[in-house]
Amino acid sequence: MTDTREIYWNVGKSVLLPMYSIAGIAILILIIGFLLRLKVYKKGKELVRTDKMISRIAGFISDALLQAKVLKVWSSGGMHALFFWGFMLLLLGTTLTFIQADITEPFFDIRFLHGSFYKIFSLTLDVAGLIAIVMLGGLFVRRFIIRPEGLETRLGDYAIHLLLFTILITGFVLEGIRIAATEYQTNMPLAFFSPVGLAVSLPFTGMDAASLSSAHRYLWWFHFFVAIGFIVFIPFTKLKHMFTTSTNYIFTDRRPKGSIDTLDLEDENVESFGVGTVKDFFWKDIFDADACTECKRCQDVCPAFNTQKPLSPMKVITGIRETAFNSPENPLANALSKDALWSCTTCRACQEVCPASIEHVNKIIGMRRNLVLMDGEFPGPEVKTAVENTEVNGNPFGLAFASRGDWAEGLEGLTLADGNTEMDILYFAGCYASFDKRNRMIAKSFIKICRSAGIKVGILGKDEKCCGEPMRKIGNEYIYQMMAVENIEKIKNSGTKRIVTTCPHCFNTLNRDYRDLGLDIEVEHQATFLSRLIKEGRIKLKSDPFDVTYHDSCYMGRYNDIYDEPRQALKAIGGTIVEMDKTRDNSFCCGGGGGRVMAEEKLGTRINAERIRMASATNTHVLVSNCPFCMTMFEDGVKAEGLEATLWTKDLSEIIAERL
Repeated sequence: MTDTREIYWNVGKSVLLPMYSIAGIAILILIIGFLLRLKVYKKGKELVRTDKMISRIAGFISDALLQAKVLKVWSSGGMHALFFWGFMLLLLGTTLTFIQADITEPFFDIRFLHGSFYKIFSLTLDVAGLIAIVMLGGLFVRRFIIRPEGLETRLGDYAIHLLLFTILITGFVLEGIRIAATEYQTNMPLAFFSPVGLAVSLPFTGMDAASLSSAHRYLWWFHFFVAIGFIVFIPFTKLKHMFTTSTNYIFTDRRPKGSIDTLDLEDENVESFGVGTVKDFFWKDIFDADACTECKRCQDVCPAFNTQKPLSPMKVITGIRETAFNSPENPLANALSKDALWSCTTCRACQEVCPASIEHVNKIIGMRRNLVLMDGEFPGPEVKTAVENTEVNGNPFGLAFASRGDWAEGLEGLTLADGNTEMDILYFAGCYASFDKRNRMIAKSFIKICRSAGIKVGILGKDEKCCGEPMRKIGNEYIYQMMAVENIEKIKNSGTKRIVTTCPHCFNTLNRDYRDLGLDIEVEHQATFLSRLIKEGRIKLKSDPFDVTYHDSCYMGRYNDIYDEPRQALKAIGGTIVEMDKTRDNSFCCGGGGGRVMAEEKLGTRINAERIRMASATNTHVLVSNCPFCMTMFEDGVKAEGLEATLWTKDLSEIIAERL
């Protein structure tokens, strides 16, 4: 006896015509549903996202098929991934059954679902179906019983769970009835390769053949119509993410992380800069919004949301979707709340954790650009003043540009860079190291280390301007480009072949954004630079044991993946690092990014105070960072929390310089 089963057992092939006719109608509705959504996507501007197809396909395999991004949060992601794999195996099994029953067997007399392969096939599908049901149950409990804060549940969510449960359970009941009528009577050893179906069959074994046949036939059609309903509902419910989210992995931005489009401010054909309405977005931005599954992971990690600001990255994305589909002519800033847009620190935590590869940050920057460039709006008068100061004096503090290099007076091993200067590196100090008393100490520590290593350092002095990053992130592309063009000219004239900066914002801007404007010189952050000097033995250091906690700044960590080098440097000089609750790519922002360092924090509680509480909880006395914005925010946070006597903030360069 061949180990197999009759594919259309009890219903016969007479069901083929009505079955495929109804399925064809369902698939047609599915296609029409997505074509209607496609019309909305096309309201956005054109954008090419078909370059680097090998990496795009690799990303699809990793994130869609292997669920890599979903698994970043194991508590919910593990259940989703296991359910997905179980459901996909069932879909694959149905496909193989269709291929044999309706293609290879009738046309080529080829059968492959028999013998050992059939046994493996049957066992695999039974286990996959059981896993799918158990994981769906776990997801059901999480959403409808545990109800995590912020996870919004609608009527459609109940319908989706009911549909999936019905499909999976009726599938096993159908299998159980078939086994009770066939294998249970004639081939019991084969039934053991369908363990779940065999267990379900037990209550039916006492029924007569006619009753089994009738029950099976009615349930078969019921199961079929539920599956058809599932297909029809896909483009009109959250189920659409099966297609939109998976496709979004292919269309994700393959540029370096944090890349921003550089506006052509001299284009006379442009009527409006930035994103005012949906039509100002790229089609991918609207598609992003439709790919959102509302899992709230972005909201959970957002420092603004977690300090009671009006910003929820999830609601920004769903708000874009609602506007695009229902009122595309409405101003987006009004629909989404200007306070929400201004609250973003551009920390990128939302994008790092998003399982759908949605690009939140550039959407917010685009809308900020429209508010600033077209409407002249700012988060507050203090930000407007800082931007005006930068335009006039090249720094947000409004201090005389001629005094920018005064911090370096009397320092040995430092020269003013020009085309004739012999230097190993150009040190781009940035505004805080140039004008802020606390951050000047950091710059001097860096120069001290370089002098110890025999490295000749040049600076631009008064010719250096703000890199423009805070202005760009707040939305003022005009001031950013003005600063960038002047800096690039001075840097090129200096003759340097390498730039080093202690500011991650300067580093990210010079190393990434300035490339669009013609800078082609190597740029490095001090963390990797100093770590390499220590590895190469170019500086002699005392290794005194000490405990510290380390803060990963957003623009070093999530934007540039610099996590290990600063830790290696600290450990090399005797440091024992006690990690905070949120660290590395899950680090909590200081609150100074996205131009917020220029703004007063008036809404909710203070982000820097929240991070200081995390640092204090480690019971170490030293908080090390690698960013002048973080240093400034933490200094304020320590004072606000009354921890001046127990927690001190230090830059990596200061720690190293103290141990020379």
